[in-house]
Amino acid sequence: MPAIACAALVAACSGNPTVGEVPDDPQRTTTTPVAPPTTPSTPGFTLIAGGDVLIHPALTEQATTDGGGKRDYAPLLAGIKPVIEAADVAVCHLEVPIAGPNGPFRGYPKFSAPPEVVTALAATGFDTCSTASNHTLDQGPAGLTSTLDALDAAKITHTGAARTADEAARPLIRDVAGVKVGFVSFTFGLNQGTARPAGSPWMTNILTPDAVRTAARAAKSAGAEVVVASLHWGVEGQHDPSADQVRTAKAVLADPAVDLIIGHHAHVVQPFERVDGKWVTYGLGNMVAKHEEPKGPTEEGALARFHFTKSPTGWTVDRAEYLPILTDLGPPIRLRDLTTDPQTPPTRKSQALTRTDEVVLSRAAATAGLTRP
Repeated sequence: MPAIACAALVAACSGNPTVGEVPDDPQRTTTTPVAPPTTPSTPGFTLIAGGDVLIHPALTEQATTDGGGKRDYAPLLAGIKPVIEAADVAVCHLEVPIAGPNGPFRGYPKFSAPPEVVTALAATGFDTCSTASNHTLDQGPAGLTSTLDALDAAKITHTGAARTADEAARPLIRDVAGVKVGFVSFTFGLNQGTARPAGSPWMTNILTPDAVRTAARAAKSAGAEVVVASLHWGVEGQHDPSADQVRTAKAVLADPAVDLIIGHHAHVVQPFERVDGKWVTYGLGNMVAKHEEPKGPTEEGALARFHFTKSPTGWTVDRAEYLPILTDLGPPIRLRDLTTDPQTPPTRKSQALTRTDEVVLSRAAATAGLTRP
């Protein structure tokens, strides 16, 4: 995996957009994905991104069983390790705060997960994580600090939250296969009853189009050639992007400083779409989760894989792919890459693939060039 160019964070901005209803103007169109093209021979880099890392108590119980009494989340995530390690840069979305080794560990509604989660993410091949979510301050400033400390210890860079104003003001830029790639991360807001401490608005980045554009421009000014925006937004449980997501995506991608949007929060898969020549994944669903009441779609997710190449007009995506994944509830609970895994029960695999294909491609993404391996 590439070496770190800068392990810092983007400046936080204030403002909280209203999440709207489902837009009634777009026409849902689904097309069976065509076979992916051959691997591009042009220079560039491949980025892969996953959905929400949402650690419920059942996952910690599984990790404790897998570790023989010591928590080990690596077996849980092992199903996606080959594809994660193969990318030039792998991006995760750590939605929950990380506690110290002795806890306390909590699930919904105010999460606090064991530090071994981060160890396993690093072992799986993730290089950097977005950290701005509605749960970022579930455990207050102390929980934020322990989260970022754990990521630092695992050598995973991060953006979206900060321990100090100085840390927040430094853009995160990584050297990815010789290309300077910047990362920014924003959330629509925080959980009810949770707020950024007075005088410390930089602790968590709050989403507005202007805030994202400002942070992306700062990253470009600091040397980034490509900027990826991770946005925690939308309506939980809703496959269609909200009207606010659609408006925000158009406003953000209209700025030359932003090259790609990776979306999170809905806990179900949402569509991919090409907007003005750039890609937005409105929501990748859960990368791994075990809700108290599994609903089928909440165990389904997608990895987004993009190959960037340099053209006469700048860096562009010349290959866009989605890889359906599934949190197989077992027992044991295991994360499955449905493009390669032979162990998923056929009926459940078919159900997940059918639903994921329909949703991901519902905004003409296949026509725009999106494929599934």
